[in-house]
Amino acid sequence: MKIGIGLYRHMLSRDYYDFARQAGCTHAVIHLVDYFKSGVSNDRNNQPTGGKYTPWGVAGDPDRVWSAHEMSEIRKQMEDAGLVLAAIENLDPAIWHDILLDGPKRAHQIEQVKTIVRNMGEAGIPTLGYNFSIAGVTGRVSRPHGRGNAITMGMDGPADDEPIRNGTVWNMVYDQSATPTILPSITREELWERLTRFLTDILPVAEQAGVTLAAHPDDPPMPTIRQQPRLVYQPHMYQRLLDAVPSSSNALELCVGTTAEMTEGNVYDAVDQYSRQGKIVYIHLRNITGKVPNYRETFIDEGDVDMVRLLSILHKNQFNGVVIPDHTPQMTCSAPWHAGMAHTLGYIAAVLAVLRSADNATTRQA
Repeated sequence: MKIGIGLYRHMLSRDYYDFARQAGCTHAVIHLVDYFKSGVSNDRNNQPTGGKYTPWGVAGDPDRVWSAHEMSEIRKQMEDAGLVLAAIENLDPAIWHDILLDGPKRAHQIEQVKTIVRNMGEAGIPTLGYNFSIAGVTGRVSRPHGRGNAITMGMDGPADDEPIRNGTVWNMVYDQSATPTILPSITREELWERLTRFLTDILPVAEQAGVTLAAHPDDPPMPTIRQQPRLVYQPHMYQRLLDAVPSSSNALELCVGTTAEMTEGNVYDAVDQYSRQGKIVYIHLRNITGKVPNYRETFIDEGDVDMVRLLSILHKNQFNGVVIPDHTPQMTCSAPWHAGMAHTLGYIAAVLAVLRSADNATTRQA
């Protein structure tokens, strides 16, 4: 099991790479989407949040795909700092909105995604994380509900479920001049059909490029949000995604916090099931208390999830992927993101050290 960190686009610099190594990381998962572009409520010292229904920001250039050269340069810079670039997380809505919406540009955008996957393979980046969702990560609020009044994310009930405006998908505005109408709702089966078509189109290219697609569950895991259906909002639904298009390149980016928020099953069984299958590429690790639609995020060492138990399951199943804190409570200091990450990474490193020490003791006794 490897310890990693997630870095947003504006964090792709030597200072952040050095911080990651100082905190004990060997790997990194990066975001090339700039979620903070023109975002009125996003703080660059935190994860992108937006408001409860406010878009994170404006999507990128629909005519520009990430090149093999650009990604190779980032990988080399990280390697110079002692980090392995394990994955790129999320596609820019600018180049895949009509894949999600089944719009007129779908065929063109499928070719763009294929190009990105091929470029990733050429650049030596093995994993593309993605979240096949129309509403994206929305409906959450920030509150001083953490230990010591730390600012944390959560959900305070379904309340009103504001529909999505035309020109917006997956948290971001892809068309600022779109007619101000409401995006029509679709059925859950229609969304599953769109996902299956996407995987059918992209997975053969991914297999040839040596790239794995890793699916994130819906966050928050509600059956519908913003009047749009969700795909993976209960633990067993991961399996439907894996079975939809069987492939060595079809896998999971399993989010512990999101899975723990689900109302059915339990997070330990889910982690055990999918890690035994060898279908988890990397893990988002955070703790929470409660279930949707009423939950809040916590520090890693409190909350409903027994992190020692969970990491022990991964260790037992010989999970060899990367574990990253997807985000943490904001600590009261001049560097809230850094402090929250350092606290969480130190906790993870300590648990893994104990697990390895126990293995060594067992070997010596044998």
